[in-house]
Amino acid sequence: MQKAKCIMRISMIMEDLQIIEYSDDLAHHFHDLNKAWLEKYFVVEPIDKEMLSDPKKFFIDKGGYIFFAKLGDEIAGTFALIKESDTVYELSKMAVDEKFQGKKIGNYILEFCLSKAKELGAEKVFLFSNTILGPAIHLYRKYGFVEIPVGSSEYKRSNIKMERVI
Repeated sequence: MQKAKCIMRISMIMEDLQIIEYSDDLAHHFHDLNKAWLEKYFVVEPIDKEMLSDPKKFFIDKGGYIFFAKLGDEIAGTFALIKESDTVYELSKMAVDEKFQGKKIGNYILEFCLSKAKELGAEKVFLFSNTILGPAIHLYRKYGFVEIPVGSSEYKRSNIKMERVI
């Protein structure tokens, strides 16, 4: 069984937040965090079921990445980078457990995401979202994402597409 490896440790007030990479024993966290988020705001679409049922196959085996935000001994959040090309990645399946919201974990996830994208030689990162998620849209804008035409999306819930040039 693949074991998680700490990629980055961020010192927080009285706690440590670690960004760790995907391992098979963490797959259920990826599934559960994203499913909870989707069910709270939208519905789990067929593409979500495919992504969450076998994340290693859908993301990692195709050249992408999955990471987790670990606070103390608990998984607080997760996100994935889908490789579109050698220079373009999609930020996907970003979710923070409700009990950890308000601790700036989304900020740290985005900082790590952009740092990782740069390390990978990406020229841009894009994401699909929905404008009802005001705090998320605000966070993306804070980190330099700008709105671009949605074009086509596999997600029915998407009504906004944003990108960040690295």
